[in-house]
Amino acid sequence: MVGIGALISVPIGVMAAIYLSEFNEGKAAEWIRFATNVLSGVPSIIVGVFAYSAVVLTTKTYSAWAGGFALANLLLPIIVRTTDESLKLVPQEVRQASVGIGANQYQTVLQVVLPAALPAIITGVTLSIARAAGETAPLLFTALFTQYWPNLDSGFAEPTASLAVLVYNFAIVPFKNQQDLAWGAAFILVLLVLTTSVISRLATAKRTY
Repeated sequence: MVGIGALISVPIGVMAAIYLSEFNEGKAAEWIRFATNVLSGVPSIIVGVFAYSAVVLTTKTYSAWAGGFALANLLLPIIVRTTDESLKLVPQEVRQASVGIGANQYQTVLQVVLPAALPAIITGVTLSIARAAGETAPLLFTALFTQYWPNLDSGFAEPTASLAVLVYNFAIVPFKNQQDLAWGAAFILVLLVLTTSVISRLATAKRTY
């Protein structure tokens, strides 16, 4: 579900950030910034209710797609803001040098600015994924939960298990074996967050500007 959310939000977020940073003109940019600020402050449970209304009620089933859609809404504002700031870190002299050798604005953005900012963009994406991996409330409304591995023949259009919801469900029951599973799932989530943090640090260390 985190992968589905990333596939939806990363392309949209990066393109929106490029527009804000490099083609910041007119009312459209103001509305995008406003929407990003609003989304970044919306509680995750409200995002879950929205995804439930938009996807679950439409398809009439809980599914991994609904969970991915909810997580995409949480990932999107973080990706837009971090990518926007990453592009602003690229010195203006780099852009001016590219234009000076005959490149137009689109070539400058795609072939010069974006590659230069890529390590910082990867950092923002990995950190946003780390946040989404630990979300529980949106998945309760969209993916629900199951104790079984999803049936691939259904195309993920059925209730789907997630580590965060497993921790929530098993931690409140009085059975020790399920509580142990909850602790194990929590430990795996911590390892996933640690892994994404290490990846972001390695990406930052390879700056090209």
